[in-house]
Amino acid sequence: MSACIDRPYDNHQPPAGTVRGRPEDYDYELPRELIAQYPSPRRSDARLLVVRRSDGTIEHRHFFDIGEYLDPGDVLVINETKVIAARLVGRRLPTGGTVEVLLVVESRPGVWDALVRPGRKMAVGTRVVFGDASASAPSGKSVVAEVVERLPSGLRRLRFETTVPLLTLLDEIGAVPLPPYIRRPPEEDDRQRYQTVYARVPGAVAAPTAGLHFTETVLSGLASQGVDVAKIVLHVGPGTFRPVRCDDLAEHKIEPEYYEIGDEAAAALERTRENGKRIVAVGTTVVRALESAVRAGERGWSVRAHAGWTDLFIYPPYRFRAVDALLTNFHLPRTTLLMLVAAFAGRDLVLRAYAEAVRLRYRFYSYGDAMLVS
Repeated sequence: MSACIDRPYDNHQPPAGTVRGRPEDYDYELPRELIAQYPSPRRSDARLLVVRRSDGTIEHRHFFDIGEYLDPGDVLVINETKVIAARLVGRRLPTGGTVEVLLVVESRPGVWDALVRPGRKMAVGTRVVFGDASASAPSGKSVVAEVVERLPSGLRRLRFETTVPLLTLLDEIGAVPLPPYIRRPPEEDDRQRYQTVYARVPGAVAAPTAGLHFTETVLSGLASQGVDVAKIVLHVGPGTFRPVRCDDLAEHKIEPEYYEIGDEAAAALERTRENGKRIVAVGTTVVRALESAVRAGERGWSVRAHAGWTDLFIYPPYRFRAVDALLTNFHLPRTTLLMLVAAFAGRDLVLRAYAEAVRLRYRFYSYGDAMLVS
């Protein structure tokens, strides 16, 4: 899902060869026991590390304190994508060998691009049954898919033999696609906890994890203090989380992800700018969507309503034009997500904050604690 290629200059980043950032510049030591295997018993009980870019100070709070750092008129931008049960376990026909599939994107009705394992057993023409007697389906339903193409990225294109949309079957034949660093099988509670409380539009294969800490109580409290909410969608794919293997960051490419920013959200962001208030991105997915849709106008930079695909890779140095504060979780070493946060807050400050989080035993990654960069 990622590659090292020449990236033409697109006014977002300098061209390849200009910035000699290296993946190892974004490495850090993390004890394995700090990788959260389960979420906090209550979403908003997660810890919150607050980093101020203006003076480099760091505070330690809990997520339910988030309102103390937001002002009336600020706007929270949330990602309403909904995680689908994209992990399928099936049997090859007629041999019965086990196959694991992670659906990535529906390329056309009934046809999905997917990561498969073992890849060597999934040649074009291979047929697989999911559900029924396979390991993933408790309900007795099943569906057959055929490999119709091997893509240059290594993905397989699968055509599902069903007359109904596959999304309507996934809750019965699929499992929650927990990330591989959660070293346990998905449990029933993950169907609710690996999902934001405001998830609405199915299509993601990974959660926008910064939003997992919000509860209806926290959101209503923020609304009562005059904090606005703007809703967008970016369907998170697996490519975002891949480590960067290019020696020069400018040569890295991430797989495009679909996003939508509607007229209502764009208008809310414009009002926020006009009133001199802050745009607070809930997660790196929101940052990438907003920065992809930002355009220059008579009154400066603004986010336009847009639907399309983005492969925007943000790393230092980068001039942010649409985001004033960032709420995020703690990310894996050497990933594009950590590089984006470093571009926003400064590499040295971010790595210092991460070291402090390790020292104080914060919980890391998708089910872990949160960080607010203001």
